[in-house]
Amino acid sequence: MSSSMVVPVIDVQNDNFKELWPSMVLAFKTATFTALDTELSGLGARKALLAESVEDRYKSICHAARTRSILSLGIACYKKLDDKADSTYLVQVYNLTLLCSEEYIIEPQSVQFLVQHGFDFNKQYAQGVPYNKGNDKGADAHGVNLRTLFVELLRANKPLVVHNGLIDMVFLYQCFYAHLPEKLGTFIADLSQMFPAGIYDTKYATEYELRLTASYLEYAYKKCKLDNARSVEAGSDGSRLFLEFYNYTGHLQRYVDYRPCLDNQSHGGTPDICIQFSAYGWCPNGTQCPLSHDTDLIIQQDEKTKEDKRKKRKRRKKQKLAQEVQEHGSPNEKKAHLEDMEQEQEVQDDQEVTDTVIAESVHQTGGEEVQASCTTDPSQTDQAKNGNGGSVPADGKNTQQTSKCPTGERERKAEGGTHRAGFDAFMTGYIFAFASILKSEESSTQPGIPGCANKLYLSGKSVPLHIVKSTFSKSSKAHVHKMEQVWGKRPCDKTTVKSEGTA
Repeated sequence: MSSSMVVPVIDVQNDNFKELWPSMVLAFKTATFTALDTELSGLGARKALLAESVEDRYKSICHAARTRSILSLGIACYKKLDDKADSTYLVQVYNLTLLCSEEYIIEPQSVQFLVQHGFDFNKQYAQGVPYNKGNDKGADAHGVNLRTLFVELLRANKPLVVHNGLIDMVFLYQCFYAHLPEKLGTFIADLSQMFPAGIYDTKYATEYELRLTASYLEYAYKKCKLDNARSVEAGSDGSRLFLEFYNYTGHLQRYVDYRPCLDNQSHGGTPDICIQFSAYGWCPNGTQCPLSHDTDLIIQQDEKTKEDKRKKRKRRKKQKLAQEVQEHGSPNEKKAHLEDMEQEQEVQDDQEVTDTVIAESVHQTGGEEVQASCTTDPSQTDQAKNGNGGSVPADGKNTQQTSKCPTGERERKAEGGTHRAGFDAFMTGYIFAFASILKSEESSTQPGIPGCANKLYLSGKSVPLHIVKSTFSKSSKAHVHKMEQVWGKRPCDKTTVKSEGTA
């Protein structure tokens, strides 16, 4: 397997926000796509987030966004390097520590989860970048601040990638854009114009396109990374992903937190795996659980289970096919008929085995999956969810460093493990880049996952939330006013207009 990556994550705080502003804006403009992740102060009542009506779900998330806040924002900008033979991206990752200037609720469970993963609340209150929620106030629409940074992200007009991102999108809108509209249809209409290049949800992609056994962020990332390492080792053409990072030097080093990204480990023993964590990336016992939460081990077991089931099914079906063939035809006809039917069954076997493994994992947990996109609360499903191209560092050097050659500086011990909004955004972008290689058309020059554009994952629903403007919904007044600031004119309704179901 390839060497371990060490991902440089640039810490952005109030004391260096203005200094790093040009780099972040340039990162947005030159990126091929941008991935985001948030850390939240809470979500309120969990049951309401799983309401049968998607409109009711939206109202519950809106209430949370109006009363809670974003504590940290992760941004990962991926720029595809066209001069490379393989799919190579230059990646720049930012972790912004934020501080809402208004009163907000922070839930004890969120505090506990964040502290366990190394979040520094002292640093947040001392150095968090301030922001106001809702509509612009005073000089919010001008100058160097978070709201104008979000406007720069919109102006860049690049595909946006999230993981289980409905909650993220609602919070981003309320915290950095404008007051949330009361109706879901209006919110969707606004969102479709804010991100015309498309929104991609890697939670939806891993479940419905990649068909992974589990789809929480850490599992999906490590499975994609493992499959990519196998492709690299095998020398497979057209299905290999490589990353490059800047080699930060000088005074910039004090802003960089190097996050070790270890290769999937082989395990000699067979410790008992926590079924709840294996399926959803979350366990109610947390660090006190006596069973293993090792994602690498979980992936290995899932792959072994899948392979064993595939072999068993193939044996049974081969015996059945042989019996059917013997009932008609000459020996040559029997052989040809058997080979044709085996080829047809091969594809079906792969899909059936995947479906069986997923179904068994869900059954063993004894309950319905809980939706959550933020990574602040241990009662949520996707708990493990735990630049750019072309931007020149502030010291003027543009040295690229391949991820396969970590230097001594990069081996600095990371505090609190790898879980941070910035690193989670990096993992989200990695999944999207890898899935794009596997699923995109050969003639396509831009990354993308066919069938996944503008579809946000909805827990417990068989269809996603389509971010497509409906003929029955109008944009909100706050959005129209804001878009005049973004583009200098009223937004054009160039979005494909069609009726849209939201459940």
